[in-house]
Amino acid sequence: MVPSIVSDTTLAADVPESQQTPANAPTNLLFSLSQRTVVITGAGRGLGITLAVAVLEAGGDAVCLDILPAPSEAEWNVITKIQKASNSQARYYQCDITKEDAVTQTLSEAASEAANRGKPIRGLISCAGVQQMIDAIDYPLNGFRRILEVNVAGSFLVARETARLMRDQGIQGSIVFIASMSGQIANRGIHCSAYNTSKAAVQQMTRSLAVEWGEYGIRVNSLSPGYIRTAMTDQLLEEKPELDKLWMAGALLGRLGAPEDFKAPAIFLLADGSSFMTGADLRVDGGHCASA
Repeated sequence: MVPSIVSDTTLAADVPESQQTPANAPTNLLFSLSQRTVVITGAGRGLGITLAVAVLEAGGDAVCLDILPAPSEAEWNVITKIQKASNSQARYYQCDITKEDAVTQTLSEAASEAANRGKPIRGLISCAGVQQMIDAIDYPLNGFRRILEVNVAGSFLVARETARLMRDQGIQGSIVFIASMSGQIANRGIHCSAYNTSKAAVQQMTRSLAVEWGEYGIRVNSLSPGYIRTAMTDQLLEEKPELDKLWMAGALLGRLGAPEDFKAPAIFLLADGSSFMTGADLRVDGGHCASA
């Protein structure tokens, strides 16, 4: 443990750092996204749109990007209800995050609208990604490249453009990459060499960008989920029922994750409560990586 440099007779508020940190606020405000807009990629369905809901619930506005022409109707209905009951706003843009011109134009438009609402872009959840399960010995090179193009290059592109917007406006903010425990381990029972490689790259990119962008007051962290119960995993477990036993053997809490399990961790990383946290990976995996 690092000893405190504050003596027993010194009030914390008298320490220069206490006067500088955004965390010097009531605890309930440390998890608020009020007066800010957050960009979420992969927000057309699944985990991405669930995190968009979390942003609205925390008082922020959401800019939702996805390659899909339109978001999932059922999931977007939840967002519509929240908007009607609050002052928060969400807007959906179809955008291919691997296309530089499209990303630049979309974020420029979104930033202008956010500024007009008095809620500038101060955050990003980079959630868009693709997965593919193929034996490495048979992996086609184009397929491997596609995984890296979306999961790594696409994530970098959106983060770069978001960071430029914040830097140019002198705004401090937070970037959260959705990585994976698969960036640290190889999954049991499934062969995903390209995906695992891409998520390890995202974790390293997190550290590298944190080093570069800290001078602008931009924090960069990653959030690494474990196995999440989604339509995709349900289909996989139906095709390979033996995976259920393998995965549950490492599920220390007796279940797989749900998209909702990542709402609070994502808001924590975006909000002022994590203002002294950058270059870190927050793993939320139900204890999977704690057991062999």
